[in-house]
Amino acid sequence: MLKEFQEFISKGNVMDLAVGVIIGGAFGLIVNSLVGDIIMPIVGAIFGGFDFSNYFLPLSSSVTADTLAEAKKQGAVFAYGNFITVVINFIILAFIIFMMVKGVNNMRRRLVAEKAAEPAAPAPDVVLLTEIRDLLASRK
Repeated sequence: MLKEFQEFISKGNVMDLAVGVIIGGAFGLIVNSLVGDIIMPIVGAIFGGFDFSNYFLPLSSSVTADTLAEAKKQGAVFAYGNFITVVINFIILAFIIFMMVKGVNNMRRRLVAEKAAEPAAPAPDVVLLTEIRDLLASRK
């Protein structure tokens, strides 16, 4: 079992996946900051200065707080403003990933097109047969 685990870990795909997860986590933090610190304040200023993250509906009568953090301490709340923020995070992240995948696909297409445009070198056996043909033709 230990040997199988070592083989699994030593495969390149597993390491690529690990790097991708780590970079994705860091990238997620950047997107969260972009949405929370830049986009949402601008949206709030445009729509009258409100903060989406503090929009909630109390689900019990004991909740009387004005901020989401305080309301969660008092009881159950329906935090739809926080959900809107998370959805915006997701849309931005999905769009950025889409653009990255689109760029990689375009690069691959260009590489394939360049490779197809280059004349392929003849196989070694074809070169040898051509040389034999030329030698036989020169003896006549």
